[in-house]
This record gives sequence, C-alpha cells and structure tokens, in this order.
Amino acid sequence: MNRSYLPGILAMAAVVVASNILVQFLFGQWLTWGAFTYPIAFLITDVMNRVYGTGPARRVVFAGFVVGVVCSLIGTQIMGEFGPLVTLRIAIGSGLAFLTAQLLDVSIFAALRGGKWWRAPLISTLVGSSVDTALFFTIAFSGALSWIEPGNDVSWAGEMLPMLGTGPVAPLWVSLAAADWMVKLSLALLALVPFRIIVTRLTAKPA
Repeated sequence: MNRSYLPGILAMAAVVVASNILVQFLFGQWLTWGAFTYPIAFLITDVMNRVYGTGPARRVVFAGFVVGVVCSLIGTQIMGEFGPLVTLRIAIGSGLAFLTAQLLDVSIFAALRGGKWWRAPLISTLVGSSVDTALFFTIAFSGALSWIEPGNDVSWAGEMLPMLGTGPVAPLWVSLAAADWMVKLSLALLALVPFRIIVTRLTAKPA
C-alpha cells in the first residue's frame, strides 16, 4: 500500500472510533456527540478521492468499515443499563449505512470530478449523508424491521411524538433521524472550507 494513503486511513479510523464512543453521549434531546464527528468521514473520503483518485478513496472506506465492525463487536460485549451497548440491528445498520453511503459518495464524486471544485464534494456528501441517515435509522429502529432481531425491544423508538418537538406526529426514531440529517447537511457545507484548504496544500494547486 502506498504510504501516502496512510494519513487518510488513520484519519478515517480515528473518526470511526471517536464516533462509536461519542454516540453514547447525548447532545440535547435529539442528538448525540457522535453526530458531529461522524460526518468528517465524508470529508476524508472526498479529500482522498480528489487527491489520489477513486481507488485509494475506496481503500480508506473499506479500512473505516473494518474498524467500524471491530468497534461493533467490542460494543456487543459491553453491557449498559439496558443491555449491550451495540445490538445486532445497530451493528448491521451502522455497517451497511457506512459502506453504502461512503461508496456512493466515491462514485458520485468521481462522476462530478470535472466540474467546479465545490460541486463534487458537496453533492456527493449531501447524497451520501442522506442515504447513510435513512439506512441506519430505519434498520436500527424501525418497527417494520423488528424481525431482524426479535429479542431486541426498540418499542421506545416507535413512540409517537411531535417531530422534533414541534412538527407533525411521527415515531421518535424519525425525529432522531431528521436531527441527525440536518447536522450532516450543515456540516457538508462547512466542510467545503477545510476540503479546499487541505486539497490545495496537498496538490499545491487549486482543487
């Protein structure tokens, strides 16, 4: 493996580990601290894609996926107040969402590479983040998928409440997903600044 890819791999691993830890800590009523670190994974993927190409970007994604699987396996062995910190549904949802969204990000970025510098990272991240949120929260908490892990009671996530406290009535997990999605979209815009700076420094020319 090219040593120049190592910083990207280490950065992705650090983000995945940090997010798996910080997701245990609440931030307000609808979010966890992990919601603010996880979107950095898209920034790392996009920088790798712009500087080194789709192949290295995918290697970084797969490295992050492996680290995520390890974190999930460790989490299944740690007992919290209501059982294992990581359930089967959360593990499947997390892994599938990460891999699908990140690889989609790589493909969309590659397709838009020739446009304005901000177009590829912004659109690929917005689409990838949306898919990531939809897959994870649906697989992990939707009552319609309770057959995945019948012994895991996620009825609390199906409690009907005003969406984000003020909107139409919806299951609690939908509010959690919406809040997470809005953070991802906001950070996708903010990430354009470090993306531009990092890529310019690594290539010594505008991205």
